Amino acid sequence: MDRGKDFLSAAVTTALGAMGVTVKDLPAYSPHLKGTVESLNRAADRMLFAALPGYTAGPTGPRSERRGRTAGAVSALSFQDFTTEVLEWTTWWNTAHRPKALSGRTPLEAWQADPTPVTDIPAADLWAFTLEDDGRPRKLTSHGVSWRGRTYTAAWMTGQAGRQVRVRYMPHHDHEIEVCDARGRHLGPAHLADAAAPEQLQALREARAERARRLRADAKAAERLRRQRFAPTTSAEPAQRLGAVTAAQADRELAAADYTDVARLALPDLIPPAPPPAHWRTPPALAAGTAPLPPAPDPADPSADVAPEPGSRPAGDA
Repeated sequence: MDRGKDFLSAAVTTALGAMGVTVKDLPAYSPHLKGTVESLNRAADRMLFAALPGYTAGPTGPRSERRGRTAGAVSALSFQDFTTEVLEWTTWWNTAHRPKALSGRTPLEAWQADPTPVTDIPAADLWAFTLEDDGRPRKLTSHGVSWRGRTYTAAWMTGQAGRQVRVRYMPHHDHEIEVCDARGRHLGPAHLADAAAPEQLQALREARAERARRLRADAKAAERLRRQRFAPTTSAEPAQRLGAVTAAQADRELAAADYTDVARLALPDLIPPAPPPAHWRTPPALAAGTAPLPPAPDPADPSADVAPEPGSRPAGDA
């Protein structure tokens, strides 16, 4: 197999080891060593994907742009329709397509004529071959089982609080996990408790996309400003940088950079807020977190700076 992380994962290695299969990693950048797989992928790309609406891997240029505008009137397939097209093409490839390399036979006929023995794995054991092992024992509680800082629960956990279990999961599918006992026997699935609503997930995806777009724009602008250009020369002399900047522009950019750096180190809770007025009813817990009022000045102290009362005139005024 190639060196893709999905193939070199611990789950694949463990599953193949359990079935007695030796894993051999091919050298990097050597697709010809697995030519059968690469030929099948190329056939699917050229014979199926290139004919579907929304195909983006075609040639570029004025003609392709005109073709793209014409094909743009046809909307891309939905995921369900795309899956249907792929399954139909796969069935045709295996049962009706007759490549020259197979001497007029279909791939299915060539597979059935191969005398290599094939061992079928029981369905009850097959589910575990694609799951990662959590690697540590956990304990069931009245709320479920904790995994990666989140709680997973199921109806079958009722009355089993305190039981030692192990968690197995499919990578990137963290909405559901499989729970086994301490010996590895499967107990049942568990689902994420208190999952976010679809509206929250949609809002979260939009917020993350907007943040990523903003960061990309900032990175692009910063890279454009960072790029240095030099004047051409025909003699051996020091390089002359191009790009004039006024002093005001430099000050503004430096001030913005300083403000950003200081904002990262800001501690909003370092200086407690001032106490509320005395006539407010403030809970003691909130009042304890406010800064005390400065002591009132003593009128008898001549050095005290006493503010004049409203409506009074300062001494010396006529």
